[in-house]
Amino acid sequence: MIEIRRAGPADGAVLGEIHAAAWEAVYAPLFAPDFAARAVEDRRHRWHARVGGGAETVLLASVDGRPLALSFFAPSPGRPGLAEIFSVYGHPDGWGSGVAVALMDATLARLRENGFARTHLWTLRGTPQSRRFYAKCGFTETGASRAHDFGDGNPLDQVEYERAC
Repeated sequence: MIEIRRAGPADGAVLGEIHAAAWEAVYAPLFAPDFAARAVEDRRHRWHARVGGGAETVLLASVDGRPLALSFFAPSPGRPGLAEIFSVYGHPDGWGSGVAVALMDATLARLRENGFARTHLWTLRGTPQSRRFYAKCGFTETGASRAHDFGDGNPLDQVEYERAC
């Protein structure tokens, strides 16, 4: 059974573990090993400050009681009137379970409830699994791209996706 709820301050550690495991599996191979190891560890600790903040919302999805996916979204700072999904991460143990699709459906429903008609997100051009997921969920590429530096001084290309909520 999949359960989705708003994350709270007590969920910081579990959100960090989901983010770290997903990032290690998908993103770490794109970086030098020492930078990747530090980046994975950093992701374990950054969620305490994000939960329960301002206009941002974090949803946590569990399968049979085990937390396996998260989404993080808010009004878009760069596209007035749109929402932006900043993060969607699924623990590799949940890949193929349907939890990520259920979480995306819940994220879009929450955005509609909050009055948003459209949302956008950015993902790395070099992550085909992520790009297939967003396409499966009805997102289309806008044609926009940007360079994003994760902190190692070697920017990677991101592409923008958008869809109706």
